[in-house]
Amino acid sequence: MKKSTRTLLAAALVLGVAAGPAVVPAGAATPPAASASQASSPDLSAVIAGLPRADATAALVRVGGAEGSWRGSAGVHDLESGAPADPAARFRAGSVTKVFTAATVLQLAAEGRIDLDRPARSYLPDLIPGRYARVTVRQLLNHTHGIPAADFPGETVEEWYANRFVVHSPEAMVRSATAKPREFRPGTRQHYLNIGYTIAGLLVERVTGDTYERQVERRILRPLGLRDTYFPGEAAEITGPYNHGYQTMRLDDGTTGLRDVSAWGTTDGWAAGDLVSTTADLERFTRALFKGGVVRGPLLEEMFTLPKVPDLKSGDPAAYSAGLSMKRLGGREVWGKTGGRWGYNSAIASTRDGARTLVYSVNSTDAKGQDMNRTALGLMVAAYGLPD
Repeated sequence: MKKSTRTLLAAALVLGVAAGPAVVPAGAATPPAASASQASSPDLSAVIAGLPRADATAALVRVGGAEGSWRGSAGVHDLESGAPADPAARFRAGSVTKVFTAATVLQLAAEGRIDLDRPARSYLPDLIPGRYARVTVRQLLNHTHGIPAADFPGETVEEWYANRFVVHSPEAMVRSATAKPREFRPGTRQHYLNIGYTIAGLLVERVTGDTYERQVERRILRPLGLRDTYFPGEAAEITGPYNHGYQTMRLDDGTTGLRDVSAWGTTDGWAAGDLVSTTADLERFTRALFKGGVVRGPLLEEMFTLPKVPDLKSGDPAAYSAGLSMKRLGGREVWGKTGGRWGYNSAIASTRDGARTLVYSVNSTDAKGQDMNRTALGLMVAAYGLPD
């Protein structure tokens, strides 16, 4: 890991204490102090203390496992009222959706309905052109497929905001991506993109004759009792209680400030990033996944196996498996997945043995930025330690 990255991570704990100026508008109620339950964790408490601030307006955190548990929340439900953040609120989980998609595909593989080594085109011959004939299902899941990203309107956050209610079909996204030349020969590089999981969602539908959403609900959500987790479809609003998300952008008067982006369509993410959930539901899911209660038997190892190829951009060893990613923190492997939608950052993480799990939702004002949100960084480092 580069020295600059290590320095940034080391600073993350300090950032939680030496917070920048709060982003509460004039006339709003005084921000509530961070609240916590169960075993105390000074580092975690320090990271979320002082919210709202420039980088985030709220945070919900759960740590669990044999090493002890901790729950905390901080910040506000919305900037206008200044009411305390709801610790049971729903939020956009972003790319954490990929873990659910990968688990569903692996369940189908265990049933013999999908072959991970079979070309995806053999399942979707009408959608995947010949230039991608050798891309396998496994390569879709571990981002070694070489298919470029789909095209979307807009190049700035302001333009994307203007198009936030545009509905994207997964088939159109796949056609947009596969019409372009491949980025690399399949299986030789890794490039983290959504498109492999968009195709995986369509593959689930093709082999089951059912919708992707119903398959995930039947196989994962209902068996685990994840009652606050759902797929929004074309709805731009979050159903049920949620803490508002805000994004820094250029406003109508030409100034730069925060805009409420809680209502934003997620059809561009679909099977790669449209899930809505809660920290309680994601904690339950994480525990079950790592214990082998979601994907059973040898296929679970697909989620803990990194392909032996370099990253396309950095040249570093591949960091993504089927659904998860891995970092070495505090001297041990930490597996999990982060997610980002406008106004929301989230993550699930665990040591391989489940001794320490972490789930968080951060209402970040710089979601989907190039760098990891500093509050989210602080939580990861406080839970597991600095990178090796």
